[in-house]
Amino acid sequence: MIDRRAFIAMMGGSVGGTRFSAGAQEARKVARIGYVSTNVAGNQHLIEAFRQGLRDLGYLEGRNLVIEYRSAEGKLERFPALAAELVSLNVDVIVAANTQAALAGKQKTATIPIVFAGPADPISSGLVTSLARPGGNVTGLSSLPTPQLVGKSLELLTQAVPGRTRIAALWHRDLPEHTRQDILAAVDGAGRALGVHLELVEAHGGPENFVRTFSELRMARAEALTVLTSVLFASATTPCGPGGHAPASGDVSGERLR
Repeated sequence: MIDRRAFIAMMGGSVGGTRFSAGAQEARKVARIGYVSTNVAGNQHLIEAFRQGLRDLGYLEGRNLVIEYRSAEGKLERFPALAAELVSLNVDVIVAANTQAALAGKQKTATIPIVFAGPADPISSGLVTSLARPGGNVTGLSSLPTPQLVGKSLELLTQAVPGRTRIAALWHRDLPEHTRQDILAAVDGAGRALGVHLELVEAHGGPENFVRTFSELRMARAEALTVLTSVLFASATTPCGPGGHAPASGDVSGERLR
């Protein structure tokens, strides 16, 4: 059975650097992956990134890998049937590109691992029971921050750059209202628990206003920064624009801010 953590790491996450074991490769020479998306043809850049990640892990289509692509072609009601097809093929793992696809897969199998990418809130949607311990056969990446992740991110930041007592938390109002309130409360509570002075800084408007935002960070004398990620930040704060690889948190000492 293919290690699910390797798939998450390959898709840009950092939940584990586990590689497929030699024993697993010997037991099954050809890995079979089911990939289900709303529109496969319209997202070839994502498909190619997925293939490249697999190549980096030593998996090549036509040699030791078969990918079964299934597209709903924009019709969400097709997901249950597509998931059932992949289950009938007995694939090793199902990669679901969104919440609906992952839920359909979960309804069809409790044994085949399902890795999702993109759901805003996998807990409330019923995909997993918790972020720390998803439970069952479903795991993956979320597109929006959650209170649990925000607190953990701040904790990891204080461990990565110890001694920093003034930390800024950058956020944007494009987060849903209920999510925003929960996240701000979580980061405030985490800051008090960790004994750091937390400065909440709101990003105003779009990327064109980020100079102003970072001026506010400098005025707040922030020694480190945690970013309460959103769709805007994912595309605007990466060094290469959409698809770049900027970290969710990092050192923004006075030198960096200047």
